[in-house]
Amino acid sequence: MNLSPKIASYDISLILDVENKKVNATQILKWKNPSDKPVGELQFHLYYNAFKNTESTFMKNRGIFEGLLGDALKKDCGWSWSKITFMEDAEGNDLTDSFEFIQPDIPNDQDETVLRVVLKNPVPPGETTHFRMKWESKIPKTMPRTGYNKDYYFMVQWFPKVGVYELAGTRYATEDQWNCHQYHSTGEYYSDFGDYDVRINVPKNYVVGASGVLVDKKTEAGRSTWNFKVEDVIDFAWTTSPHYMVIEDKWKGVDIRLYTYPNHEHFAPRFIESMKHVLTFMDEHVGEYPYPSISIVDPPLHGLFTGGMEYPTLISSLSFSFFPEGIRTAEILVVHEFIHQYFMQMVATHEVEEPWMDEGFTTYYESRIMDKYYGEFSSTIDWLGIRVGNREFNRVEYLQSPNPKVAAGNTKSWEYKHGGYGTIAYNKTAMWLKTLEGIIGVEVMDEIMQTYFERWKFKHPCGQDFISIVNEVVLLRHGDKFGANMNWFFDQVLYGTEACDYAVDRIINKKGLSPVGFVDGEEDCLSYEEAEESDAYDSKIILMRLGEMKLPVEVQVNFEDGSSKMEFWDGQARSKEFNFQGNHKVLSVVIDPARKIDLDSNYINNSMTLSPNKTGIKKYFYNFLLGAQEIIQSLTAVI
Repeated sequence: MNLSPKIASYDISLILDVENKKVNATQILKWKNPSDKPVGELQFHLYYNAFKNTESTFMKNRGIFEGLLGDALKKDCGWSWSKITFMEDAEGNDLTDSFEFIQPDIPNDQDETVLRVVLKNPVPPGETTHFRMKWESKIPKTMPRTGYNKDYYFMVQWFPKVGVYELAGTRYATEDQWNCHQYHSTGEYYSDFGDYDVRINVPKNYVVGASGVLVDKKTEAGRSTWNFKVEDVIDFAWTTSPHYMVIEDKWKGVDIRLYTYPNHEHFAPRFIESMKHVLTFMDEHVGEYPYPSISIVDPPLHGLFTGGMEYPTLISSLSFSFFPEGIRTAEILVVHEFIHQYFMQMVATHEVEEPWMDEGFTTYYESRIMDKYYGEFSSTIDWLGIRVGNREFNRVEYLQSPNPKVAAGNTKSWEYKHGGYGTIAYNKTAMWLKTLEGIIGVEVMDEIMQTYFERWKFKHPCGQDFISIVNEVVLLRHGDKFGANMNWFFDQVLYGTEACDYAVDRIINKKGLSPVGFVDGEEDCLSYEEAEESDAYDSKIILMRLGEMKLPVEVQVNFEDGSSKMEFWDGQARSKEFNFQGNHKVLSVVIDPARKIDLDSNYINNSMTLSPNKTGIKKYFYNFLLGAQEIIQSLTAVI
């Protein structure tokens, strides 16, 4: 059964040359014109040309890394390239002489990551045709995401891949057009769905892992050919090494495979357990995982830059033997990268143009899953008395960044000129999704995400498509409680850069007094000394909105007799006053007691009490622990 439109499918046969670090391949692209007009050209990604020299857009954006990667480029000539040596259409017309490198995003005539091919015969509307090509590449050494080091290979974004021909009305397209960006240092890829049939020829002592299912393996003349197939995906990835151990397990008929090195096998239970957790949660809360397999790659230390990556039915994590079990890097990466099977793989958002829809959604679910299975306050670190939950960790990364207001959430990946890509696209998005959950309720949030997944799986949604579903479901479940729509929320959290900060300013308790002054006419003036004190109190609390963001908040008011009252503030005004009359003083006030507003930048000023107690001390100690977490975070920043 076809799950996807199958616009671009690939049949690839390749030979890995381990001596020269090259790939030689033949490739057949089967491509369907989705338009009602003829298409007269194709555009291809040649990702490995990003690592061809210092003049590529990727390298100009990011620069040469120091340490391991810097040495690979400076000393070992770890540069790479990719080139199509021959291409013909279904009629046998040679297209090689029509090749032209283009730069759709940033003027840079040295960038060769996008290749335009003019066709001799335009592809008719709705028709499917094929193109045969031969290509070769030099594999980069130790580059971000991909490449080789020693005899370890992680091959992703590795073949000439056709861009997406978007029809008018798809995402933001106003006319039929190619969407094929230069390879930028942030954001990864955007592709059409299809089937892959890939034959990988390697030395016979090498073990191969790849997207999909192994359907055949043949060995002759000292080499083995591994044949993998996968359907209804947007990409294909593979890895190989002579040192791999393969550890297998199952979850509801899904084959789980772990590719790891012999000195890492003690991490296997942690990898497998976390994979089963995320499979279970996503199945129950979002939708079914429809593929028969999922593979985890645990790179060796010299493959560090390929850790923490996501590709269809194949992800990579990282394990450090010197990290104690209480630092859950391995589990977090398994959970995070698997969630990408939903958000950017099945729901094929544009990670380069709208990274928040990919990384932000994934980080939101990462927090929910890690906190559920590993403890709300210990899911990231539980070591030497330091306990930090995943949600807390995201808040630290965002709120302690140099400038949390550096860019709006809808910024394109390559337009984060002065930082903020990770903190805004990942952490802030996760925080406002958690805040949305707090405002509308987790059940409504789950309904939104399930509706979004079912409606847009195997398609290409944009940000407005998600917002429309939020508006639809919230109106259905809450009526106009939050207004005619939730656009006011997205205008602030996604399209704006405002900060959120609500604070308790004062608590005032006064004993009630009988009236003073000219009370009974204009002859006798009652003084304060003559006033009678009442048993009742006139109490007042004053709240402040210190940030620019305006969100509805709950306010818990606690009285000295142990009773409490929950008030609601729409959060619009700069200050808000609540008044109470009764026989008991207001003892304490807490804004957002359930911590529903994850975007609130300072939880310390959310509460006030008239009597000192241990709570305040705990809060300051809590801040100390988060500071310690930042130190540990720096150890894992490379992932």
